[in-house]
Amino acid sequence: MEHLITRFAPSPTGRLHIGHAFSALFAYRKAMESDGTFILRIEDIDLGRCRDEFIDGFYEDLSWLGITWAQPVRKQSDHFETYAAYLDKLNDMGVLYPCFCTRKDIAAEIEGIGSAPHHIPTGPEGHHYPGTCRHLSTQERQDKINSGAPYALRLDLDKALAIAGTDLTWTDQDKGKQIATPAILGDVVLARKDVKASYHLCVTIDDHLQDISLVTRGSDLFYATHLHRLLQALLDLNVPEYCHHPLLLDEHGKRFAKRNNAVTLQHMREQDGLSAAQVIAQIDSYEKSEHPVQ
Repeated sequence: MEHLITRFAPSPTGRLHIGHAFSALFAYRKAMESDGTFILRIEDIDLGRCRDEFIDGFYEDLSWLGITWAQPVRKQSDHFETYAAYLDKLNDMGVLYPCFCTRKDIAAEIEGIGSAPHHIPTGPEGHHYPGTCRHLSTQERQDKINSGAPYALRLDLDKALAIAGTDLTWTDQDKGKQIATPAILGDVVLARKDVKASYHLCVTIDDHLQDISLVTRGSDLFYATHLHRLLQALLDLNVPEYCHHPLLLDEHGKRFAKRNNAVTLQHMREQDGLSAAQVIAQIDSYEKSEHPVQ
């Protein structure tokens, strides 16, 4: 493919670590090899956890690595009205329903059903939602809303598939043509009171609006593409190609994490005295070794 548009989309809940650098370089190199465009996006929909100072840190770290990106940078928190408009489209289709269950309610429901002959399906994000609020009548839902009860908006998977169909496919650069099976996630939450639009919804919309032609991300998010393909079909969004790279793991086989300050790029630069070239060489050596095994 020529002139690819790729993106790196971190959440500002901490400084970038070496795993982020691996992912950013992966996307950047894909774009540069095709004489394309690399985009930096800030996924800051979780307003309770995200901090602007970490965004400044992203700019510092990526610039230090020699990575440049197209301007302007899209911050998801600036576009909640856009996501709300797409939620309205889904609501008009009749594929959303309000869910008034707390996490505690859901856990109790699953525990109770677990002792019955039938069981709750599980998927990559854990147990599927048991569908408690899906069965409420229109009046029951309205009464709860009128009472001020907080609620999330869930995707009614069966209704969504009835509209979009089940013949949905997407292409992964390494694995080839994939048949989408969004049922692995059940009735996912697409918006809630504290987070006005979910990762699944926002990333799919943003990839469309920014004309991303190749989505690169970790193999741990391979499962999410099945749901994203369904949202693309429902909302008439672009379907990019995908490339799910292996995760960068430490010598113990564990993922690098933000809570481990020793592997942040800032620490490697300021405390360990490493140059950008040394860090990149370390990343490249990891990629060629047995460490990225997932």
